[in-house]
Amino acid sequence: MHRSTRIRGLIALAAVALSLYVALTVPVHLGLDLRGGTQIVLETRPIGDGDADDEATDRTMEVLRGRIDALGVAEPTIARSGNDRIVVELPGLQDPREAADVLGRTAQLTFHQVLGAAANGDDKSEPLPERPREQVLSDASGQPLRLQAASLTGKDVEKAAARLDQQGGGGWHVTVDFKGSGKDGWARLTGEAACHAAGDPARRVAIVLDDKIISSPQVDPSVACRSGISGGSTQITGSFDDSEAKELALLVNGGALPVPVETVEQRTVGPTLGAEAITASAWAAAIGTALTSLFIIAVYRIMGALAAVALACYGLISYAALAAIGATLTLPGLAGFVLAIGMAVDANVLVFERAREEYATRHRPTPRSSVTAGFRRAFSAIADSNITTLIAAGLLFLLASGPVRGFGVTLGIGVLASMVSALVITRALADYAVSRPALRRRPRLTGIAHTGTVRDRLSRRNPSLMRHPRRWLAASAVALVAAASGIAVRGLDFGVEFTGGRLIEYTTDTPVDADRARAALTDAGFPRAVVQTSGENQLTVRTHQLSNAQAATITDTISDLAHQTDKIRDEAIGPSLGKELRQGALIALGVALGAQLVYLAARFRWLLGTSAVAALAHDVVILVGIFAWLGKPVDGVFLAALLTVIGYSVNDSVVVFDRIRELARGDRKKPFARVADQALLQTLPRTVNTGMGAAFILTALAVLGGDSLTDFALALLIGLVVGTYSSMFTATPLAIELHRRS
Repeated sequence: MHRSTRIRGLIALAAVALSLYVALTVPVHLGLDLRGGTQIVLETRPIGDGDADDEATDRTMEVLRGRIDALGVAEPTIARSGNDRIVVELPGLQDPREAADVLGRTAQLTFHQVLGAAANGDDKSEPLPERPREQVLSDASGQPLRLQAASLTGKDVEKAAARLDQQGGGGWHVTVDFKGSGKDGWARLTGEAACHAAGDPARRVAIVLDDKIISSPQVDPSVACRSGISGGSTQITGSFDDSEAKELALLVNGGALPVPVETVEQRTVGPTLGAEAITASAWAAAIGTALTSLFIIAVYRIMGALAAVALACYGLISYAALAAIGATLTLPGLAGFVLAIGMAVDANVLVFERAREEYATRHRPTPRSSVTAGFRRAFSAIADSNITTLIAAGLLFLLASGPVRGFGVTLGIGVLASMVSALVITRALADYAVSRPALRRRPRLTGIAHTGTVRDRLSRRNPSLMRHPRRWLAASAVALVAAASGIAVRGLDFGVEFTGGRLIEYTTDTPVDADRARAALTDAGFPRAVVQTSGENQLTVRTHQLSNAQAATITDTISDLAHQTDKIRDEAIGPSLGKELRQGALIALGVALGAQLVYLAARFRWLLGTSAVAALAHDVVILVGIFAWLGKPVDGVFLAALLTVIGYSVNDSVVVFDRIRELARGDRKKPFARVADQALLQTLPRTVNTGMGAAFILTALAVLGGDSLTDFALALLIGLVVGTYSSMFTATPLAIELHRRS
C-alpha cells in the first residue's frame, strides 16, 4: 500500500472518529421553528432626528435582557442584528402577547408636580404651546390635570416591588425606592405639593408611565410645606391586581429603554409542528438516502457501495460540524441537510464516470490506475461545481435572514463535508478496495470496468445533439414566454415576509370550510382576511398588520368553528421589514447571478460564463413562472430554493464546460461546435446519474417532508429538471451561437 493511501486512510479515520465524538457529546441547537416558541425582532427608533446609535442599542439590549429574565422563560436568547435590530428568542412561549407588550414598552416612568385641574377636552400628552414646560394628562378617573415638566425619572429609582397590603385590605401596590439625588428630588417634589390645601389638585403628585397617569396620590396632611417626604421611598397605588402590580414592578426594575422600540417581526411556532417537521425530515432523509444508495450500488457496484458508506460518513461529519460551530438548525436548514446528501452523490458520480472513461480508453487498464486517474481528472470539475454552490450558500448567509440564513449555513457545511467525503473517505476506501487481489481478478465487480448503460446506448447511436443548436434555443424561448406569461397573467403571491402583515395557521379536530371561516371573520371585523385550507384539518388566515389583541380575536373566531383548535404558527411582519426583505431578495438574486458570472468568466472564458449565467436566468424565470401558474407562495423559503437551484444548475454547466475546455486543449483545430457536442455526450452519463440520485432525495422530501417542506421540495424538483435541461440545451447551444458570432 502506498504511503499516500495510508495517509488518506488515517485522515479519513481521524475525521470520522472526531465527528463521532462531537456528535455524541455536543448537542445541536434547534431553531424555534423546530422546538417551538416565539421569536420577536425589535427595531430601535431614534428620539428626534438621526439614527439610534450603537451605544443606545447596546443599552437597550441590557434592559431587555433584564426584562426577559424576569419573564421566567427557560433558555432565552437575545442577540443584535445589524445596527438597530435586536432578535429575542423565547423557547416554549406560545402566547406572545405578554412578552411583546413587556419587551416593546419603553416604560418611561416620570414623576410630576400637579399644577391644578385643566378644562375638559384639553387632555394632551404634548407640551402646551403657550407653556412649553407643562402638559395635560387625565388621571384614572378621567379628570384632566395640568402637569409641570418631570422632576424625576425612572433613572432615579433604585428598585420597585409588588406588595399586598394584607393588614389594611388596600389590595396590591408597588413600592418604589429612590437612589442618589432621587431621594432629595422626591422630598422636594412632595414638599412643593404639601404647600397646597387638602383637596386641591395641586397637592397631588402624578406618577406617569408612558404618558399615562397611573397614580396621582394626595400628599398626606402630615407632610409639612417645603419639608416633603424624606427617606426616599413611596408607594404607587391604584386598582392593581397581582399581575398588573408585578408587571409594573418588572418594568420599573427593568429600567426605561434608552430609545423607543418597535416590533417589526414576530413568529410563534407550536411544539407539535416542530416535532412533526423533525420526524418528517428524518424519514425523508432515511428513505431518500436508502434509495440513492441502492441506485448508486446498482450502477457502480462495489464502488457504489463504498460511496454509500462515504455518504453515511458525510452525514456524520455535517452533523458534527453544525454542533461544533454552534449553528442553529432550522427547518429550511434541515431540508438543506437532506438536500446536500443528494449533492454529495455528484462528486462520487463524477469520479466514477471519469474512471470508467479511463478504463475504456487506456491500453491494458487496471481498476487501480483507472480510479487514480478518475480522481485526478475529475478534481477540477468537482472543485468548480462546489465553489459555485458555496457562493450561493454564502449569499444566503449574508443577505437572507432568519431560518433561510440557517439554510445557507447548513448548505455550506454540507458542500464542504461532501468534498471531504468524496475526495478523502471515498478515495481511501476505493484505493484499498481496488488493490485487493479478488477485485483485480474480477474487475467488473468494481463497477468501473465497463462503460455503463447510458454510455453504451450513446455509443451505438452516436447522436449529434448540437447539430441544430438554434432549435434548442427556440424551445428554451418558448418555455420562457410561457413562464413569463404566468407572472404577467397570474402575478406573484408574495408571502407575508415580503408584503408585511400577519399569517396564523391552525389545526382543527374537524375540517373547517374556508368560506365559512371567511364569513365568520368578516362578521368579527376582518373582511379582508384571506383564508386557505391545506391538508385535512389545517387552516391558514392571512391579514394585514394586526395587534396581538386582534390576532387573539381571530383565534377565538376560528376556535368557535371547531371543537378543538390549536395554533401551530403565527407570523407578524411589519411593512417596513417586508419591503426591506423584498428588496434584499432581489439584491440576493442579482448578486448571485453576478457572482456566478464573475467566477465562471475567471475560470473559463467570458463566452462560456455568459452562456452559463444566461441559462441560470432562464431557470429563475421558468421556476418563478411555474410557481405563479400554480398559485404557490413566493416567500423566504422559496428564495432559498431559488438560490439553491442556481447553485445546482451551474454545477451541470460547469461539468460540461470543464470538459469543453479539456477537449479544446487537446485538439485546437476541431470546430467549437464539434467539441461542445462531444463534451455534452461524454458528460451525459454523469448528468443522468447525478440527477437520478438528487431526484430520489427530493421526491422523498416532497412526499414525506410535510406541508411545511412540500413547496420547498417542489421548487427544488422543478429546478432540478429545468436546470439539467438548461445546462445541456440552453447554455451549450448558446455558447455555440456566441462563438460563431465572435
